[in-house]
Amino acid sequence: MEDRAALLLAYDDELRTDAEVRGAEEVERLGPLLVARFAGGRGFVSYRDLGDASAERIRDLVAEIARRFAADERIVEAEWKTRGHDRAPGLHEALLAAGFVPEEPESIMVGEAARLVADVELPPGVVVRPVVEEREVRAASAVQDEVFGAPVSEVRADELLRKLASGDGTEEWIAEVDGRIVSAGRIEPVPGTRFAGIWGGATRAEWRGRGIYRALTSARARSALVQGKTLINSDSTEFSRPILERSGLVKVSTTTPYVWRR
Repeated sequence: MEDRAALLLAYDDELRTDAEVRGAEEVERLGPLLVARFAGGRGFVSYRDLGDASAERIRDLVAEIARRFAADERIVEAEWKTRGHDRAPGLHEALLAAGFVPEEPESIMVGEAARLVADVELPPGVVVRPVVEEREVRAASAVQDEVFGAPVSEVRADELLRKLASGDGTEEWIAEVDGRIVSAGRIEPVPGTRFAGIWGGATRAEWRGRGIYRALTSARARSALVQGKTLINSDSTEFSRPILERSGLVKVSTTTPYVWRR
């Protein structure tokens, strides 16, 4: 699986469409699109690819999706997740015209889970462990929100708690010092695939560069292997991408979320 093209094909074939909308309260198909609504009022659009759709066809699809989200008062925020390697003429312009706002692009990282496993020397007093108790899970979610510059969201914490309670292998991990969480992230095995995703890896600025994110990633990769998952994927910021690259993961593409808010 060293070849970038093979890793990208595995990502597209195993992780897009159905895998991305598992756990949704509602899913419907519109042409090549899967349109989902998750708990907490979150909409989501996914697809394996857009085929040979023209710019006009894509514009019509985007306009229809925007109309549906606007008409469904349960949806307060929705994401159309784009990928840099897709053939999608006019998609950027169509999304802007429909009121979607692009967020920062991230690198899609894919590679062998075993490559992430390492013995990392941590700073004195730092402990890496999973959390399951509600108070700790909410605290970890809040740290992730704060590090990423977002308002602390009870909705995201509620969604994380539901995932942890579902029994699908999702785990939330933290690094803490004297009871204070300094880094947090989760692992999500994807049923029916070789993959587990590592998400939300966030380390407080004053604790970066000390091996904590690397240790947190290693712990999650070990857990993935125990659960029978051999491949890891991650949408990475420029803080985490170099660390994952040094561990042997490959940047196969980019992803940019376009977000619509009521």
